[in-house]
Amino acid sequence: MDKNQATGLLLFAGVLLIYSLFFVSDPESLPQEDPMEQVGQAAPERQPEQIVSEFVEDSLSQLKLQQRFGVFAAAAVGDERTVVLENEDIAVTFSSKGGEIKQVQLKEFKTWEMEPLYLIEEGFTSFSYQLPSKAGPVNLNDLYFNVDESEGSVVFTARTGGGSITRSYTLSESGFELHHDIQVQNLTGELTTQSIQLAWDSQLKRLEEDLEESRRKTYMNYYTSDGSYDYLTTGNSEDEAQVATPLQWVAFKQRFFTAGVIADESFTSGDLSQSTDEANTSLEKKMSASLSLPLQRGSAGLRYYFGPNNYNILRKVAPEFDKNVDMGYFFVSWVNKYVIVNLFHFLEKYFANYGVIIILIVFIIKLFLLPLTYKSYIGMAKMRVIKPEIDELKEKYGEDPAKMQQEQMKLFGQLGVSPISGCLPMVLQMPFLLAMFFFFPNSIELRQESFLWAHDLSTYDTFIKLPFTVPFYGAHVSLFTLLMTISQIAYTHFNNQLTTAQGPMKNIGYIMPVVFMFVLNSFPAALSFYYFVSNMVTFGQQALIKQFVDDDKIREKVEETKLKNANKKKSKFQLKLEEAMKNADAKKKKK
Repeated sequence: MDKNQATGLLLFAGVLLIYSLFFVSDPESLPQEDPMEQVGQAAPERQPEQIVSEFVEDSLSQLKLQQRFGVFAAAAVGDERTVVLENEDIAVTFSSKGGEIKQVQLKEFKTWEMEPLYLIEEGFTSFSYQLPSKAGPVNLNDLYFNVDESEGSVVFTARTGGGSITRSYTLSESGFELHHDIQVQNLTGELTTQSIQLAWDSQLKRLEEDLEESRRKTYMNYYTSDGSYDYLTTGNSEDEAQVATPLQWVAFKQRFFTAGVIADESFTSGDLSQSTDEANTSLEKKMSASLSLPLQRGSAGLRYYFGPNNYNILRKVAPEFDKNVDMGYFFVSWVNKYVIVNLFHFLEKYFANYGVIIILIVFIIKLFLLPLTYKSYIGMAKMRVIKPEIDELKEKYGEDPAKMQQEQMKLFGQLGVSPISGCLPMVLQMPFLLAMFFFFPNSIELRQESFLWAHDLSTYDTFIKLPFTVPFYGAHVSLFTLLMTISQIAYTHFNNQLTTAQGPMKNIGYIMPVVFMFVLNSFPAALSFYYFVSNMVTFGQQALIKQFVDDDKIREKVEETKLKNANKKKSKFQLKLEEAMKNADAKKKKK
């Protein structure tokens, strides 16, 4: 309907109204009837004035819809109903008004307060798709759709003057992915651009007990079509990004759960932002994403992921989508991805208690690294048996550090002993120790799993609540962290008996456990428990190795090496090293 038609309609309605007011005679009065006889009679007929008034109001309403929605006005009136599409893992609730997602429940999981867990909830999260029509942007949430349900899918259709908009959703029998297709038919001439604008706004509700840790691990991730992964700032600071490069996916990542949207092709651009209301303890963060989805011959497709941050699940969703689980830096992430994750899930098949699984992981890793542990012990034993020779050098050259270092290197070469032989095997074990630092805090498998006094292995175990807060420590005592600290100090004391460490180097081993006690007090109980068990197993391994290693035999081997190297020419490397040390000593003396 154009403006001329609308003007004509109003003039016609005005003529009818004037005619009814001035030319229609009043109806004749009817004889009065007994009130009792009126009961059950039909309502009196509407007066002409009322009919005309309703006609005018309806005409004005239609005019407003026409001006606002253009050709989509026919779909702007209707009745709203809800539809639920579910499988064994999730239940998705839709509204026929907009054909849009209103709620997503993860059936297997609960919040920290043991209530049903809704990753998408009306009033906290909204999806809004807008079409750029000639009448202005049309929000699909303002249109009413007809519903066609079938097993595993639901189709929403909105009819327009000469075309239609169809939104189809498909859900597999299991899993956390929801497929969504949009088709716009016979409306190409009504759109100013061939794209849909998706506005996704969410207030991420608090799902975990440890709010501070949850906020630190809640941030927005995204992946571009050119293979670049990035994220907005972690922590509580505000951040935003305008991405001009086509985007493959965007994810609102919380500590243990992720809501993500993945384009079948790509989003042409995106505006992303996040913020934290630190005063609101019921929310973790606020996030929003505005994405442009191109229409290819009137259709576009995408997928949603609403589910847990499980590495084995996420890596199958989309390229780099497993980045929503923090596996650590490159030099340790490979340990988690290819060793720990697979080992953990293998043990899950046979053991239900996650405390037992952690103990078994420690034993398996320690058994795998036993050759390195043995070599490290032998290296320290060699240093221990040549301690008398080192003490002699200290007495002779103690006042000349450079000369002392030269003579030490010469002694090590003669005796076939390397000062780093005891340290290098320990360094090679470090990736496994550091990998756990990332694995346990991000492992959803440990969420809400209890062990001994720890009610949840994914957060700290509060053995004692303090009436005050200790700086850098907290207002609680984690018993697993305390046990880890004590075991580390005991191991350091035992280890010092096997090494030649003196002075500050000998005492630093007692300082580090105390430092880690402050650092790990608010970390997950599973991490502290793993380190505690690891310390105890290492302590036992070294005590066992000690029973089979004879210092006298090691001394004999050292003497044999000394005789072999007595007339041996120095290697080029040794000569260059000695020359470099002499030059450094000469420069020092000139100064």
